[in-house]
Amino acid sequence: MDCMKVLELLALGHKVSGLSLVIEQNKIAAVQPKPLPKSIKEIQFFLGYASYYRNHIRNFAHITSSLYKLCSKDLVFEITTERRDAYERIKYELTNAPLLMLPDFELPLKLYIDAAGSQGLGEALHQRQIVDGEPREGVICYISRQLKYSEARYGATQTECVCLVWALEKLHYYLGSAVFEVYTDCTALKSLLKMKTKNRHMLRWQIAIQEYRGNMTII
Repeated sequence: MDCMKVLELLALGHKVSGLSLVIEQNKIAAVQPKPLPKSIKEIQFFLGYASYYRNHIRNFAHITSSLYKLCSKDLVFEITTERRDAYERIKYELTNAPLLMLPDFELPLKLYIDAAGSQGLGEALHQRQIVDGEPREGVICYISRQLKYSEARYGATQTECVCLVWALEKLHYYLGSAVFEVYTDCTALKSLLKMKTKNRHMLRWQIAIQEYRGNMTII
């Protein structure tokens, strides 16, 4: 018996191999030949299917936003160029989805956050591991969502705060007891914990990230 072989396991539409997770190939093949949806029911089925693998797709919420609008009963069902492009983009992203790393909880993590206004919130959790004898940084998962109606009025700093707090809540399983760095292009976010403010939103966000203070560094 060759003890060096890596065990591969097919489970819930994924292939688990060693320290990695990838979409099962026959699941990808099943969606590629599908034509453009012609009804709300068909678009709902496609979005449900794609959403199951959204952790593999960067900015999934932004890409699919125009397609989700089609599910509204108040909107005329029409496949515009924007929606056609979004549909094809998701099919492409599913086909070319990155191999996801399984986390090593003894190693530090990297959280990349980006609040891009109308594009919503997008985060990527990475980790640097030794793969085949070489250090390599890979993706553990992507998460994303659209801004809520009340959040759409926030300024850049507040939106970035929402992005961080939501990521900490969503990824608590990974970050709750881990050492990690947060990468952001918002300089004000770096002083959030030390900021003196009477703004009730900012105060609530400061409280929300207190439990991560000892393990988190904002870069």
